Amino acid sequence: MDNVFITQTSHFFPNEPVPNDEMEDYLGLINNHKSLSRPIVLRNNGIKTRYYALDKKGNMTHSSIQMAANAIRGLEEDGFKLADADVLAYGTATPEQFMPSPASMVHGELPESGNIEVVSFHGSCCTSVEALKYCCYALASGDAREAICAASERCSALMRNENFKAEGDVIALDKRPILAFEKDFLRWMLSDGAAALRLSNKKADDRLSLKVEWVELTSFANERETCMYLGAEKNPDGTLKGWNMFPQDEWLPKSIFSLKQDTRLLGDNIVKLGGVFLERIMKKHNLRSSGVDWFLPHMSSLFFKDQMKQNMDELGLVIDDEHWFYNLTRIGNVGSVSALAMIDELYHSGLLKKGEHILVAVPESARFTYGYIYLTVC
Repeated sequence: MDNVFITQTSHFFPNEPVPNDEMEDYLGLINNHKSLSRPIVLRNNGIKTRYYALDKKGNMTHSSIQMAANAIRGLEEDGFKLADADVLAYGTATPEQFMPSPASMVHGELPESGNIEVVSFHGSCCTSVEALKYCCYALASGDAREAICAASERCSALMRNENFKAEGDVIALDKRPILAFEKDFLRWMLSDGAAALRLSNKKADDRLSLKVEWVELTSFANERETCMYLGAEKNPDGTLKGWNMFPQDEWLPKSIFSLKQDTRLLGDNIVKLGGVFLERIMKKHNLRSSGVDWFLPHMSSLFFKDQMKQNMDELGLVIDDEHWFYNLTRIGNVGSVSALAMIDELYHSGLLKKGEHILVAVPESARFTYGYIYLTVC
C-alpha cells in the first residue's frame, strides 16, 4: 500500500467576519424580538466572530457549492492543476439540493477540472473525515495519484429567522448553560465556509507535507437515538418522522426545516462516547501523550473543552493547553469544514516542524459518530 500525504491546503470564508453584536442583523429577529439566549450562549461558546454567505438584508452572496469551488481552486499552485486530480471527495451537512449529488454539483462548478471520480458524503461534522478516508483508500491502493478532499457549509440558510417559531423560555440558563442548547443556541455558533486538502502518494518537494498515518471512524448509532437532526421531528419514542411524512402545510408551523438538538443526549454522551472510542484507538495504535505535538479538537462550543480535557487526562492522554490548536473563536462552528479548516490554518501557520505529530478529533452529535486523524509532519 502506498503512503498518503497532504501536500497543500486551502480555505474560503465568505465576506467579512461578523462580530457577535451584528449577528441578528444578518439572521433576522424571531417575532421581531432580540434573542434572550444569545448573550448567554455566546458567553459559553467563546465565539467572537464567524462568517455568513449573506448580506445584511438576508440575501445570499455565495452558494455552498461556490464556496467549495473557491477553496478547491486555492490548491492550484507549483504546477498542480485541478485537471491533474483523479478523485474529488466532498462532504457537507447542508446540501442545497437532493439531486444531483453534492460532489457532482461541486465538480460542475469547476469546468477547468477533468473528468474525474466524484463521491459525496452527506451527514454532519464527520463527513469531511469520511471524504478524507476515501481519498486515502484511493491513493494507498494505487487507484489514484492525486486526490482532493473538500467540505463546505452554508449554515446561515438554516439560521434565518423564517425557519424558527417563537423562542421558548430561557429561565435558569445562567445556572445551567446546557439548557440554552434547547432553544436557538445553534444560531449563535454556526458559520459558513469551505476548506480543501490536496492529497498525493508523493511528498511535496519544496514544502512540508503531512503524512496520513491513519484515519479512524466509528458510529454509536446502534446504541444511541438521534441527537441532532434537520428535516424531521422527533417522536416520543426517540425515532424520527421525516419531512416527507408531513403535509407541506405543516413544514413551517412545526419548524421541520430548522436544525434541532436533543440537549439531554448531547450533554450525557458527546464527550463520554468520544472517550470510549479514543481509548480503543490508543490501544490499537499505541498512542501516547508523547506522540501528540498538536491536538486539533473540533468543538461546537468552548463549553466542552474542559470536559474533553478531563476525559482525555483520565485515559492517560495528557495534552497541555499550549499544544491545543483550534480556530473556533474566530471562524465559528463550520460543521464538516471545521476539521479541514484547523488543518489548513496550522499547515500555513509556520509553527510546524518535521517529525511532529498531529491528532485531530471530530465528534459528531447527529447520531454520535466520531472521527480521529493522525498526521506526521515531514
